[in-house]
Amino acid sequence: MTTLDYRNINSLWASIIVETFSRLGLKTAVTCPGSRSTPLTVALARHPKIDVVPILDERSAAFFALGCAKREHRPVAVVCTSGTAGANFYPAVIEAAMGKTPVIFLTADRPPELRDCSSGQTIDQQKLFGSFTNWYSELALPKIDLLDYIRQTIIHAWHRTCFPQAGPVHLNCPFRDPLAPLPDCPMPLIDSSSFFATVSLYEPREPAAPEADSIAPLIKQWQTISQGIIIAGPSSPRHPQQYCRAVAEVSQQLGWPILADALSPLRNYQQLNPLLISSYDILLRSRKIADRLVPKVVLQLEALPTSKVLRQWLKQNQVKRYILSQSYENLDPIHGHTQAVYGSVLSLNHQTDAAKKAQARLKDNSYSQQWLGYEKNAQTWLETYLSEADQCFEGKISRRLSTHLPADSQLFISNSMPIRDMESFWQPNNSRIKTYFNRGANGIDGILSTAMGIAHGGKPTFLLTGDLAFLHDTNGLLSSSRLDGQLTIVVINNQGGGIFEMLPIANFNPPFENYFATPQAVEISCLCKAYGIEHRAIGDCTELITQLRNSGSHSLVKGVKVWEICTDRKADTATIGRPFIHHSSVVIELAVEAVTRTR
Repeated sequence: MTTLDYRNINSLWASIIVETFSRLGLKTAVTCPGSRSTPLTVALARHPKIDVVPILDERSAAFFALGCAKREHRPVAVVCTSGTAGANFYPAVIEAAMGKTPVIFLTADRPPELRDCSSGQTIDQQKLFGSFTNWYSELALPKIDLLDYIRQTIIHAWHRTCFPQAGPVHLNCPFRDPLAPLPDCPMPLIDSSSFFATVSLYEPREPAAPEADSIAPLIKQWQTISQGIIIAGPSSPRHPQQYCRAVAEVSQQLGWPILADALSPLRNYQQLNPLLISSYDILLRSRKIADRLVPKVVLQLEALPTSKVLRQWLKQNQVKRYILSQSYENLDPIHGHTQAVYGSVLSLNHQTDAAKKAQARLKDNSYSQQWLGYEKNAQTWLETYLSEADQCFEGKISRRLSTHLPADSQLFISNSMPIRDMESFWQPNNSRIKTYFNRGANGIDGILSTAMGIAHGGKPTFLLTGDLAFLHDTNGLLSSSRLDGQLTIVVINNQGGGIFEMLPIANFNPPFENYFATPQAVEISCLCKAYGIEHRAIGDCTELITQLRNSGSHSLVKGVKVWEICTDRKADTATIGRPFIHHSSVVIELAVEAVTRTR
């Protein structure tokens, strides 16, 4: 069956758009119901090689597409009708821009003669998303003599969503009636073999390697410094094991420990990284330890980790940092002494290889061994502390997920408290868990919908989220029946915004409880019942572990289910889980004494 639709000019125009996208590599598209977008929706729906997911709510649809793009590492398209429908894409556009995720946003629009004349469902959609897109274009109205133009414009749009760095593209698509595929005047037949001859699969390009002339002197300099560290920020590479091997080889050649963010794959490939450090957020809260471990140089991979303590330590000591990144963005929020190096750790590893392959070894220097000693003792103390704690507080939940999630599963981590609990409590492991996140704008918009997009067509997926972030995106549950995959939502219900308990405003009530914590009275079990979704109340971490073990044997069962764990945010803050956050001298000094006794 030909994918080109000759019933009228709108049908032909839209089918050329879709066929061009398909040949470039489009595998997944999301559509929202609406009249003005009918030609695009019909063209997508009838294409045999594109998985099309219809989603009612535009904000949810956009984040679902974002999740799909994160998992596929290729552009995903999302379509909506005219008017305010496109405005609901905005939060996802921002996240795609700041998270460097390739998403193509197609907003249908009325033709020029129906704008600014009180025609229904019409707003100014020109450059609707401002500077947050890699590229914007308003397409021409469909015309027979512009078919070459639309093909080439779509090719360019695809390239711009991938290069020079991934991000969103916005195409505003005006259509005149008839919008439905009603037969109209005869359309000229197109010879597809020649018309699409130059349209071929376009994969995102690998980042350019650092130029040998610029990087060789740096490598030579680094190899003379024993007191250095590598800081690996949030990352979700297409090939995580390859990434982890490259980082490990650079680390071992330099002899520098690796401080890995909880959202770095390094923590889930522990055996590849003998110099892996994960407890820095706890250790650096001790002034004694922090002063002992000041490096002479730092190699920063992409953005800085979430840890505020780490950022404050770097800012206070103003150590020279080399920031290796695949983008040209400013990745130095603390405005220190930095030098940008463009490229990836894979390319850096090749340069390091060439520079000093013969001397590649794990340096046995006292600085690295200090870090390793602190790491070992802090992890031992932390596990003992958590094992003895009776309550299933938030940090303990993150810890148990790190050790009991099924191997090779996917985990999406919500913003707010879950990511911070991960930073302190996530235990390094060898489970090859692939983590995903929306850390571009760090908001709680679309958390559930993004996780559903990641789960769609992928491996069994888990979402760790708080109650407010979950409720903020409950429209995502509307799409649960469309999900071709398995998503388990772990909701930590602490009746409000636990992250605000760490802020000074928590000491002022009123207005704290009503205006900041904003506790909700929603019965999550009833909410799940309304959507026909399985709900399970998890009483403690022992039961959580049991359910995690059982989930591995049900990995082929598709659909969405919710595990709700109720916690007490005030108790967590005051007595159990938050001494780390509140700089408890007892916790930190125990770690210091433990390390001191072993030296």
